[in-house]
Amino acid sequence: MQCVILAAGRGTRMGELTKELPKPMIEVLGLPILAHKIDMLPASFHEVILVVGYRKEVITEYFGDEWNGRTITYVEQRELNGTAGAVHFVKDLVYDRFLVTMGDDIYATEDIEKLMQHPLALLGYYTQDAASFGLVTIDDANHLMGVVERPHRLGEGLVNTGAYILNTDFFSYPPVPISETEFGLPQTLVKMSLDYPVMVEVTTRWLPFGNPNDVALAERLLAAKQ
Repeated sequence: MQCVILAAGRGTRMGELTKELPKPMIEVLGLPILAHKIDMLPASFHEVILVVGYRKEVITEYFGDEWNGRTITYVEQRELNGTAGAVHFVKDLVYDRFLVTMGDDIYATEDIEKLMQHPLALLGYYTQDAASFGLVTIDDANHLMGVVERPHRLGEGLVNTGAYILNTDFFSYPPVPISETEFGLPQTLVKMSLDYPVMVEVTTRWLPFGNPNDVALAERLLAAKQ
């Protein structure tokens, strides 16, 4: 199976930590966060496609064409046009079903395995800090119904973690614009859900890697898994 990791952005909220590094290359417990993410993938993933952009050479020189037995392929996203725009850059490289994750957030291997059980899926997380994330609405069977991006007024709720199982039918749907310059992956997936059910699995083990304080949180989380 293939995993597409979106790693093109700088991560400006990280301040000086990303002055010379893309955010996924910030070191945690002796390895870039991106290396931990790849190593935590289930064994059935044989290829990782990295969508790179800011300081892409830092990533390509570190990982090369192979990392711990997995083939590494690179696609450059020169124009940062949103998550749906990023996924469309890999259109000619993916086949059948594939996983998409963000390049810096930390997900549990077990949750990725849960997503893999469905033809189409999204990983959600209940939080009381929902104002910082996009909200997800579901029906009684945990199927995706809609997404509400920031800003919104809800302080708690089910939010989108940015981990998805997609298939190549996704590319049949025009990317949904969420601003003048960006296209949203979850919004496009909602459009797809009108024709195909999209399961929402819920996790309690997700770390959005968004600011310098999250480095210490990531160290504790990853140390507990070693």
